[in-house]
Amino acid sequence: MVIVRDLRMRYRTEITAGSLKLPESRVIAELLLQGVQGKGWKKALYVDNVLQARNPQTAERLWTLLRGRLETMDPGLWRLVRDGSAQVATHACLAAAVKRSPLLGDFLDLVVREQYRLFAPALSNGLWEEYVRSCRDRDLEMPEWSPSTIARLRSSVFQILEQAGYVESTRTLKLQTVYIAQEVLGYLRDHDEQYVLRCVEVAP
Repeated sequence: MVIVRDLRMRYRTEITAGSLKLPESRVIAELLLQGVQGKGWKKALYVDNVLQARNPQTAERLWTLLRGRLETMDPGLWRLVRDGSAQVATHACLAAAVKRSPLLGDFLDLVVREQYRLFAPALSNGLWEEYVRSCRDRDLEMPEWSPSTIARLRSSVFQILEQAGYVESTRTLKLQTVYIAQEVLGYLRDHDEQYVLRCVEVAP
């Protein structure tokens, strides 16, 4: 039963709600560091509109996504997101996204790493589709996602790869060397985040 439950939780589609969303992540990190809870969150989201969302539904989706990511880590990473340079904060957001979403992490670890090893010039949509099919071998409870869901997941993941520096753009998907910020690597090592480290350190 334990194995089945773990497998069921492995691959989820929540990443379609957004990419790294750095400005919004900085806001959420600040609220977490302030210890905002309960009604404070509601006021920040719906009255103050701190995420500058177009409507309450969008604010709710972003809050759920970004808070869920950041809460996989502790205040040390939240401070990197809030106070770090664009590169440091982006890579801190990446680390949290990887820990929250094995769908993203495993793609980096299993597919992107292999393309670097093969000196492939770029990723492709086909690699994503093949990867999603292979996910079912690792997650026996994974649902049959529609083509539109697979496309939305691909879009979010490739946007994240662009924002983090692994690919030149979502148009070309050209692979490029990325150096994860030392502050983020130090945090991950100090907190024994071995899975996240393996996933983000795939570039030569």
